[in-house]
Order: sequence, then structure tokens, then C-alpha cells
Amino acid sequence: MNIHEYQAKDLFRKYGLNAAPGRVFQKNSLSVQEISKIGPPPFVVKAQIHAGGRGKAGGIQIVDAADAAFGVAKKMLGTKLKTYQTAGVAKPVDWVLIEAAREIKKELYVALTLDREAALPCAICSESGGVEIEQVARETPEKVFRGHFGVDKALTSETFRSFVLNFFSDHGKNSDRLRDQLSDLISKIARLFVELDASLVEVNPLGLLADDSLVPIDAKINFDDSALFRHPEVARLRDASQEDERENEAKRFDLSYVGLEGNIGCMVNGAGLAMATMDIVKLDGGEPANFLDVGGGASKEKVAAAFKIILKDPRVKAILVNIFGGIMRCDVLAEGIVAAQKEIKLKVPLIVRLEGTNVEKGREILKRSKIQIISAETFEEAAQRAVEAVR
Repeated sequence: MNIHEYQAKDLFRKYGLNAAPGRVFQKNSLSVQEISKIGPPPFVVKAQIHAGGRGKAGGIQIVDAADAAFGVAKKMLGTKLKTYQTAGVAKPVDWVLIEAAREIKKELYVALTLDREAALPCAICSESGGVEIEQVARETPEKVFRGHFGVDKALTSETFRSFVLNFFSDHGKNSDRLRDQLSDLISKIARLFVELDASLVEVNPLGLLADDSLVPIDAKINFDDSALFRHPEVARLRDASQEDERENEAKRFDLSYVGLEGNIGCMVNGAGLAMATMDIVKLDGGEPANFLDVGGGASKEKVAAAFKIILKDPRVKAILVNIFGGIMRCDVLAEGIVAAQKEIKLKVPLIVRLEGTNVEKGREILKRSKIQIISAETFEEAAQRAVEAVR
């Protein structure tokens, strides 16, 4: 589960982190008078959506007066914003965060996430933060530092002191004080990360201000859905309007769906097979439109629902069904395909590869239905035919 920047900063403050003075507004609470209470100008107006890249998309603007901030915020509220991180879907702007703009001398990057290979939390930090952090990681990886930490001991600034020794080497006598600040900041974020069962806490940028203080300029927190039952106060922060409508519908049918940016819809049973299917589609030059795992015990109703969810993406130009029947029987899958076709009348090529339990029954059901299907015998052949169909 993701939350908004203003919600993340509220959590930061509870853990002793500083953040710029600011207020969040909806349409009915926005006023020049309330903006003026934030502090002296300039102000930064930020559209609140669950995505990065807002600045490049016009969702973050700096203005020099309260009335100008009012005008910008009024234009943002009620609109939709699409960035390179929204997978082609514009997200509604129902909230704006207006903060006192700060003079930033340097932008850093700090994040905490889980390293699944090491089975440990990992701190990631760079003195080259900002909007191009992905480019920094790709082109100059030596500027990005990583360090693991355990959760069986108290997380103090000393825990991360050795991790920040490479930072601020060009700040002379202030270097040690800045390192102390940074290690203290990381320790507080680490406690938040562990205590609230977060899967990601990211500060980009972390601003080094003119007075040599470190202040989170942006904040992003993702939480582990499986742990939300332990944190009802966090679960209440969910904003369903920011979530993919298709993913929400998939949850209602107990389907695992993640929207991507390609044009080949994928319906597979089993997460491992679904990942492999996407990989082989990419290997053959195609682009998967989604991850969709119908699970081991899917009914024909769930399969029909899965088809409808895939086709809600207008970019889908073909659907690849790759089923290896075990618990999930091939005849049930075939019945679901037939039921979906009766309701939605497929207008894109359908490529089907079936193997496993009741495969012959499944193939016979599809044959009798007279649905136009491109059949494939092997995993690789199915991917190749899907790519060819799109081309």
C-alpha cells in the first residue's frame, strides 16, 4: 500500500524527523489566508498523487506569493496528472501540499528497502539525489552506497555511522557534524521502516539547506499489505482513488494483477510461470501489458473476470493464455474463456497454450466453441505467436 507525500511527512514528524512547514488542501479548504499562515514566501505547490515524476509533469511548482500559490493549487485540484511512473493512467489530484520553499545547497538520496537476496533490510544512500537518481544508479553506480542492517538490535545513529563515512568529505570541519546528522536521520527512518512494516521508505531529495541542516524535501512510503492488520492507523491512510482500478477489481476476485506498459495481455496460473511468461515475451521482442496470476483453484467465473480486467487496458492488442494444469484444470480454464467470449466478444488475437490436468477436455471445449484461437504447443511458441500477432 502506498500513501501520499503529506501523509509520509506526518509519519516522519512522529519519528522525530524535520520537514518543511506546510499544509495540505482540498478544494473546499483552499484559501489565500490559510496559505499565508504557512510562512513567508516563496511557496512550493505539490500535487498529491501516488507517483514520482510530478515535477516534470507540471505537478510541482514554485511561486513567490500566497495568491500565486492559490491560483496554481486551484488549477491542480480536480484535474488528473500523468507521469512516467503512472503506467499511462492519469491519477486524480484531490489534494495539494503547499510548503515553504527552502533554499537547497545540495540534493542527496536516502532509501530503505528489503534486500530479498540477503533477507535483510538495506539502506541506500547517495550524494547525487534528485530527479535523475535512476540515471546516477545506471551510469555511475559507484556514487550509490548500500548497507545492510539487522533488526534484532536497537537502531541508533551509531548503527549507521560507518555507513556514512564516505559522505561530506568536501565540507571540511563540518563533515563530522553532517555525518552525525545523516546517520541520525537514517536511524529514525530505519525505526519507522521496521516498526510499521514498510517495504520502502524513500527520501528524494534529501535537502542540505543553507544552514547545513538536512531536511526531507520529498517522502515516499510503501507498506507491506500482509502486515496492515497490525497497523490499523496506517491502513486508514489508504487512498483507493490512487490505485489502479483493475488491480482493485482483481482483488475482489482474489486474482493477482499488476498493470504494466506493454500491449500483450498475459493470463497465467502460478506466480513463477507468470514471471517466466513475461520474461519470454520480452525475450522475443514483445512487451507484456500485465502480470496476472489466476491462481491454482480458479473457477470459470474468475477466469472470465480476468479477461475483462485485461481488456480494460486499451493498449492490449493480444492476449496470451499460458496454463499448466495442476490444481487449476485446463477444462475449467477453457470454460472461463468461453464464458468471457460470450460477454465481451474478444476483438484481439487470443493465443492459448494448455498443458496438464484435463488438457484434452480443455482443448475440446475450445474447439467446440468456435472461438478463433491461435494455438501453441510449447511455452516459447506461445510467446512467439503473441508477438507476431501484435506486429
